[in-house]
Amino acid sequence: MQNMTIAAIATAPGAGGIAVVRLSGPESYAVAARVFRPANPNKRVEDAKGYTALFGKFLEGEDAFDEGVALFFRAPHSYTGEDVVELSCHGGSAVARRLVESCIEAGAAPAAPGEYTRRAFLNGKLSLTQAEAVMDIISADGRQGAALANASLGGALAKKIAAEKEALTALQAHLAAWVDFPEEDVPELDEAHLQTVLGGVKDELDTLIQNYDAGAVLREGVDCAIVGRPNAGKSTLLNLLAGFDRAIVTPVAGTTRDVVEQAVRLGDIRLNLFDTAGLRDTEDLIEAEGIRRSWKKLDEAGLVLAVFDGSAPLTREDFELARKCAGRPAIALINKEDKPTQFDAEIIAPYFAMVLPVCCQEEGTRKLISSAVARLLGTNQIDPHAASLSGQRQLAAATRAREAVAGALDAAAGGFGLDAVSVCVDDALDALCDLTGENASEAVINEVFERFCVGK
Repeated sequence: MQNMTIAAIATAPGAGGIAVVRLSGPESYAVAARVFRPANPNKRVEDAKGYTALFGKFLEGEDAFDEGVALFFRAPHSYTGEDVVELSCHGGSAVARRLVESCIEAGAAPAAPGEYTRRAFLNGKLSLTQAEAVMDIISADGRQGAALANASLGGALAKKIAAEKEALTALQAHLAAWVDFPEEDVPELDEAHLQTVLGGVKDELDTLIQNYDAGAVLREGVDCAIVGRPNAGKSTLLNLLAGFDRAIVTPVAGTTRDVVEQAVRLGDIRLNLFDTAGLRDTEDLIEAEGIRRSWKKLDEAGLVLAVFDGSAPLTREDFELARKCAGRPAIALINKEDKPTQFDAEIIAPYFAMVLPVCCQEEGTRKLISSAVARLLGTNQIDPHAASLSGQRQLAAATRAREAVAGALDAAAGGFGLDAVSVCVDDALDALCDLTGENASEAVINEVFERFCVGK
């Protein structure tokens, strides 16, 4: 596949100013010459130098169907490390599709999802962690999430892991020399130095792992269930956070009978909100099914906003909801702060990470909830320019490395000998190489790139 020249639309579908069709591979210039005719008759595609552009017409056979610009990149100075030509035509699906079809007729093959970035990885232009960051930055829809992805694309995670590998490799070299060549005069490793190096690596991995969930929230958003009794103010809260009347609000209990979904941006976090049916006993089969779905959504959510009516006394349903929120990332919102308070918040407080008195009809409540959610999910502690883990593959590798380093520390403290420490350090290095992709199998590489879009 690497010796084939591939073609695909690199821009999003739909109408726009321009669309870009990208060619990559050894025949990129030859294919481009068959579908693009420079306006200057003295210019030839085959002679174009890298980092130059030509204006001209796009052809299907001898039929010119559009005009635009061709950008040229010579190997290895391109995104993929191969010869690349980017053809910019007028935006619109019909023109772009016709240009891709012309490229395929001229000898190119259709690109598979993520094939350009895959080639960049295989050609040594990107590490695997940087390749994964490409998809993260494409899908990011918040500034901090995009900044995290951009830091990884710039090599922040790769550099961090390289530093930890370097420390472990130096340690392992000393261990191996001492264990494998006892007849040589190799000094035994100083125990304090051993503890310092292993402890430092473990601390760095601990930080990466602990920040994983918050980083994932910034990149991907979080599912948030709004739950509570009827008329507590759930739909009013949804409308406040959405910024428009997304849900119907009436004083009639049972107005919301099914889960209402709405994506909103709350500060730097995208919340996928789910307004649920009011929790109460009912003989209405339709409402009962809605309530069953409410409990299910609470169990699945990464964040729970439990709304309580502060103008009414605490009920059995309120207490049952509080108990179900125990141990979960949940905030209790005591609504209707503008009315006389009859609700005893101290009774439910032990079951929640935070308890906030609010009025879901006031705009200031949005900012209050935004700040509370950022504190609860840890996103306010994230440095968007620091190294961060992305995806379960990276997390699993980092966790294996951390456990191996912890095993090395235990072996050293338990007097099991430096050979046992050496085995654990080897395991840690293997896990870190898995994380960066140096040991990546074909199956792992396929798994990484299968979630990419075509054209990237």
